[in-house]
Amino acid sequence: MPLSPRPSVIQLAVKERSALYAAYIPLFSEGGIFIPTQREYKLGDDVYVLLSLPDEPERFPVAAKVAWITPARAANNRSQGIGVRFPEGGKARALKQKIEEILGPHLTSDRQTQTI
Repeated sequence: MPLSPRPSVIQLAVKERSALYAAYIPLFSEGGIFIPTQREYKLGDDVYVLLSLPDEPERFPVAAKVAWITPARAANNRSQGIGVRFPEGGKARALKQKIEEILGPHLTSDRQTQTI
């Protein structure tokens, strides 16, 4: 039986609330995040994300899956990258709550994002 490739590790430091708003994916039930990257991924690929959030000293590790891909030269000047879905469970749920706490009322904004 072939070994599955190890998930790639991606470090993503989101320094500003507006950047977090543009990258966060609230449509996924457990949350998710857009990661700008030129590396090629396939849907369903496992990725391990070390996420830094605005004004948070700790990094949040999360094992995620690639849920969509934005190709190079996408419509509406969207950045090339991947959208990852957080897994179900305690740590990911806590991360989703933390992100939504940081975004607060911005969650209901109609400003364009890098996501769906």
